[in-house]
Amino acid sequence: MSLKEEIKDNFSEIKSEAKAFLDTNLDYYQLLGFKISSRALGLILKIFALTLLLSIALLFFSFAAAFAIGHSLQNNTLGFLIVGGIYVLLALFVYALRKTLIDIPVLKKFSDIFFND
Repeated sequence: MSLKEEIKDNFSEIKSEAKAFLDTNLDYYQLLGFKISSRALGLILKIFALTLLLSIALLFFSFAAAFAIGHSLQNNTLGFLIVGGIYVLLALFVYALRKTLIDIPVLKKFSDIFFND
């Protein structure tokens, strides 16, 4: 076998091995992307479901508290205004602490999902 044929065979072997390597890497990164996206979507769906159920519960507790306060003050309007004022104060508190309460924990959770695999 001549040197030219050996080099030609080696190049064709390198080409086929490089193609197999690239195909394997492509499959790996597709699976990794699927894993990461499914975990992130699962987390988002869990947060959505919990938020929905807790919002409904909070709505009923708010009505109960407003009617109870209104009954004790003998004015339902005042009961609803007091409950509404509590929610406005709570919203201002959450807005003031939004970085420590929301931004940082969400960033940590998503970085765990994306980078710890």
